[in-house]
Amino acid sequence: MSSVDPMPFKRIAVLISGHGSNLQAIIDACHHQHINGEIAVVVSNIPHAYGLTRAAEAGIDTALLTTQEYPERTEFDKALHELLCDYDVDLVVLAGFMRILTPEFVDAFKGKMLNIHPSLLPKYPGLHTHQRALDQGDREHGCTVHFVTSELDSGPTILQAKVPIYTNDTAEFIAARVNQQEIQVYPLVVQWFCENRLEMKQGHAWLDGQKLGTYGYANDQ
Repeated sequence: MSSVDPMPFKRIAVLISGHGSNLQAIIDACHHQHINGEIAVVVSNIPHAYGLTRAAEAGIDTALLTTQEYPERTEFDKALHELLCDYDVDLVVLAGFMRILTPEFVDAFKGKMLNIHPSLLPKYPGLHTHQRALDQGDREHGCTVHFVTSELDSGPTILQAKVPIYTNDTAEFIAARVNQQEIQVYPLVVQWFCENRLEMKQGHAWLDGQKLGTYGYANDQ
């Protein structure tokens, strides 16, 4: 009788700049063993970001890198790269990390870095996505989980979640609705990666050996 070695845990780094609601969702998923991985370190570029408190309360290592310490983008990204290498991470998860990373840094983690963006990409890359959707009269909005590439918010889409926009909605109401979807889909995609089901190759996201389309995985049910 042969035995099969268990799939090794992936070591995850989560990069934040703020409250950390998506971080908390991933912490909880790891705690309940829904993700075959562990968060090795949480890194923030903003002092006193509440996400650092969430990490510390969960017993996770934290690190702070600021523009005061590293005013040049290349210096900052070099320090960040060295930190993540010290933790020997398999996956980098951007969870509200409000910095544009240099192409050199992105290339170093090609196919191993995820981001979640609060719009249905390719619509509304960048900031103020909820208000922009309102201003355009959209009837639906949502979030997109994608691999990170050097072009802002343009990496291969893995999964999207949609929410309706109602008459007399506000950007704040839409943001809350979108966040409820974010905390569901982001841990799921991290789980896929940690189970070796998800990869980036040939400029596309692949799940279970199947190339995903422009809008990522689509559940036909």
